[in-house]
Amino acid sequence: MKRAVVGMIAALAASAASAAFAAEKPVSIVLVHGAFVDASGWRPVYDLLSKKGYEVLIVQNPTITLEGDATATRQAIAQARHPVILVGHSYGGAVITQVGADPKVKSLVYLAAFAPDAGESVLQLASTPVPGAPPAPLLPPKDGFIQVDPTKFASAFAADVDPAVTHFMAASQVPWGLGAVGGKITAPAWKAKPSYYLLATQDLMIPPAAQRAMAVRAKATLVETPSSHAVMLSKPGYVADFIAMAADDAK
Repeated sequence: MKRAVVGMIAALAASAASAAFAAEKPVSIVLVHGAFVDASGWRPVYDLLSKKGYEVLIVQNPTITLEGDATATRQAIAQARHPVILVGHSYGGAVITQVGADPKVKSLVYLAAFAPDAGESVLQLASTPVPGAPPAPLLPPKDGFIQVDPTKFASAFAADVDPAVTHFMAASQVPWGLGAVGGKITAPAWKAKPSYYLLATQDLMIPPAAQRAMAVRAKATLVETPSSHAVMLSKPGYVADFIAMAADDAK
């Protein structure tokens, strides 16, 4: 009797696993974080997309050089089981622009992100003044790295996120290497791949007007939402649905 029960449990577990695998959607999503943060900021979006049935891979960028981050992203793309929707937030937009030509990548999703053209760097884009927009509160470079002024991080980066979260983000921010911020794009993937852009209208890190200009230049499907720069934390459900829309279009 005991063997029968154990066998039944094993059969049910195998059946459930098989059903879960069969329900997996035929698109993989690769999430690429930006500067000053690490991949843990994707957790709310990761959970929601996983529940929708997507395979979700998360890149942990060193943010020291653009090429180093491109290599880390290419490794995640190679591991994906299905065609890839490549998602970048902030500086992560430059990374997906650089590596998105990979034939496995079906489309690009930019979230309050930089979308440089060939020969451009994030430094060039971020240094271009936008009338009426305050500059991001970056401290002067030190030892080859840049950080956000910790006293202004919460208000500039994530004003609509729980203060307990943003204060920790300010204290734990990852320094951004000048080799990453100054790395130039060689062949922008948005010129050949469908692109989607979620513009954060309350962003104080990348001015909304600059976001709009980049999205229009990339001929991206453009959607706007009232959010701070940290849109993946302030509106994870909205972000997950936006990414899912791009994934549905790619099927």
